[in-house]
Amino acid sequence: MTLPISILDLAHVGQDGIAASLRASVDLAQKAEEWGYKRIWYAEHHNMPSIASSATSVLIAHVAAHTKTIRLGAGGIMLPNHSPLQIAEQFGTLETLHPGRIDLGLGRAPGSDQNTMRALRRDPQAADTFPSDVQELQAYFDGASRISGVNAYPGKDTAVPLYILGSSLFGARLAAALGLPYSFASHFAPQALEDAVRIYRREFKPSAALAEPYVIAGVNAIVADTQEEADVLSLKARRRMVGALVGGGRTFTDPEADMLLESPAGQQVVNMFRYAAVGTPSVARAYLDEFAVLADADELIVASQVTDKAAWIRSFELLAQAMELRPAQLPV
Repeated sequence: MTLPISILDLAHVGQDGIAASLRASVDLAQKAEEWGYKRIWYAEHHNMPSIASSATSVLIAHVAAHTKTIRLGAGGIMLPNHSPLQIAEQFGTLETLHPGRIDLGLGRAPGSDQNTMRALRRDPQAADTFPSDVQELQAYFDGASRISGVNAYPGKDTAVPLYILGSSLFGARLAAALGLPYSFASHFAPQALEDAVRIYRREFKPSAALAEPYVIAGVNAIVADTQEEADVLSLKARRRMVGALVGGGRTFTDPEADMLLESPAGQQVVNMFRYAAVGTPSVARAYLDEFAVLADADELIVASQVTDKAAWIRSFELLAQAMELRPAQLPV
């Protein structure tokens, strides 16, 4: 397979705390650059003690300052939480500081619960204006503001590339209508993957930003030196997820977590891992080759639910070797 492989860094907070998580994100980015991954994206989540990427643009800036060639971006910014002008200024600044390396993926979900939405001062109806907000944001980057007398400084004429993120048919149709690349969140919401990609490719309208449809598909991967180790890491990840999403964040024994996984609510967590390469490098390679065909993808973006930082980084190292990635060359 010759598709680009990228990373979704979920910035998991482990027992060592938030600072250690952020240091690990820098460490991974530096190594991923050497190994040949195309890009790393960070997601906007709020009020989640297990995720350290809430100030997404700040994290991108920090990682960009400690790397040289790898693309970095948001996967994604939940645009209804912000004004398009503010995001244009933030990512225009990033692009100005790190030209040619910044991506901006956009979603319309809150990335939080109802109380956190109120704390963010988010209008409950904000998602309804997502399509027009995307166009307003794009216009700031293109130097053709839709609001008379208002421009983004920095941001104007930076042409930061936009990506529509989604886990339903809505995002597929919007990305197609606007002629933008589409990233499907099949690493946690696998149900509509094939239908969404089919609709996006069928309805795509070429634009100044993109001549042909471009699909990035999310997939989980846990790669280890042995199948047994990968299976153990995968089980630990599922136990952690079911505790966080079904058990209200309470601490459970392993048998208790396994019982939760067997419950109807727990099976929804299990289904989130429907698309997952778990095993040795050769097993992961074979799985991703097949998944890329199933997803009709132009690029894969890989997430890992492993929270042990050494095993997490090792997983991406083994995957890079298995996929025969090559690092980008610095300009002469």
